[in-house]
Amino acid sequence: MYAITGITGNVGGAVARTLLAQGKPVRAVVRDAAKGKAWADLGCEVAVAEMEDAGALARAFAGAEGVFVLPPPNFDPTPGFPEARVVIDAVRQALVAAQPARVICLSTVGAQATQSNLLSQRTLMEEALATLPLPVTFLRPAWFLDNLAWDIAPAREQGVLSSFLQPLDRAVPMVAAADVGRVAADLLVQEGAIERIVELEGPERVSPNAIAAALSQALGRPVHAQAVPRETWGALFRAQGTKDPMPRIQMLDGFNEGWITFEGADAVVLKGKVGIAQVIDSLAG
Repeated sequence: MYAITGITGNVGGAVARTLLAQGKPVRAVVRDAAKGKAWADLGCEVAVAEMEDAGALARAFAGAEGVFVLPPPNFDPTPGFPEARVVIDAVRQALVAAQPARVICLSTVGAQATQSNLLSQRTLMEEALATLPLPVTFLRPAWFLDNLAWDIAPAREQGVLSSFLQPLDRAVPMVAAADVGRVAADLLVQEGAIERIVELEGPERVSPNAIAAALSQALGRPVHAQAVPRETWGALFRAQGTKDPMPRIQMLDGFNEGWITFEGADAVVLKGKVGIAQVIDSLAG
């Protein structure tokens, strides 16, 4: 049995579907029983647990051969990341109690960075779980191509891709959620020892200009990339409802300045199969 958290999202769902396609038993760990119905209909067990509830998580993980841990995203954390720390403590306690044979935890590119930023929440998770007497692998994917979902409408309506990634001609590692889910599932069922850290990107690195060109092709209209001036980021994020925009700004600086990057050499970073055109076609359809 494989217990999958975050199963209602893109990555968790891809993990579960990959395992089900292989005939593996899956336990869907959901916050709301109603959200588990679709997975129950596919033959999954359903366990209800909040990610902050160590007892409920331990019951959800009990008897599982493997556990996929997907920490809930928090794009506007309180200083010091107290919300993430509560989840981390609960997950750690639950894994200690359940003692699964294998744990795959979704982390992020740049988790090794020492500078504080939005992704530091994943750094804290790695630090907490790395000391467990369990075989834990941290899967560190690149920037998600699926984030382009937010850019489809303005590209279609205005012909503009507003980019926080700069300069516009700099190619950066990106990856599709489908690839992340597939690789996570493969790691869960892999026999023998596996790496502590697995880094993953898509089949090719892409720049904002290349993304704009792909959008042009998919939407059948000219689309050009336009850099969002850094001095406007704080006001823009606050206008969108963010209370503290600094963690997000620091994250973007990390990508643009190059200190949020893969820890391993390019040769050891896994390459996915799903490219930018396929992701945009699915999003734009």
